[in-house]
Amino acid sequence: MNNKIKTIIAGLAFAAFLGIVYVGYTYLSSSYQLNLNTNSTAPKNLSQKSPLKAAPDFTVTDEAGNPVKLSDFRGKPIVLNFWASWCPPCKSEMPHFNKLYSEKKDDVVFLMVDYVDGERETTETGLQYVRDQGFDFPIYFDTEQEAAKAYEVTSIPATFFINTDGKIVTSFQGAIDETSLNEDIQLILN
Repeated sequence: MNNKIKTIIAGLAFAAFLGIVYVGYTYLSSSYQLNLNTNSTAPKNLSQKSPLKAAPDFTVTDEAGNPVKLSDFRGKPIVLNFWASWCPPCKSEMPHFNKLYSEKKDDVVFLMVDYVDGERETTETGLQYVRDQGFDFPIYFDTEQEAAKAYEVTSIPATFFINTDGKIVTSFQGAIDETSLNEDIQLILN
């Protein structure tokens, strides 16, 4: 009889635990859904419904170590992408960027910014990855995370689409597919 009571109590305790987990999950899920435009890592287009925000300026370095500013490209539409060679979602989207860079490089500036932290990512590992994959787009290195801080990048990949007026038209958090990338490029070309 004692074992039956213990089993019943254990079963009730487990059921109570599952109930608490369910309630917590439901609450957190609804909170998460309400905050889709914050720090979620799920891929999403973050189109702005309010007035367009000016794209913050920053300085990164090119492959030769020369400083390059976002403002150097003023008056041109810009695709700004933050990535790293250790990031699987970044790797999955890179062929799309390379293809569209080949097609649109005369009309759009592609700033492929490698998030260099000096530990998981170095300029050498980023450059080697791009060379090994045969990508044609130029890469830039955010060794001081100045660009990432200016754009409040908390997870990668992250892509920002900047129009000729220097305003962020839309952004995308997570790996972007070729269709979405092309559609968002069209927004900054018009």
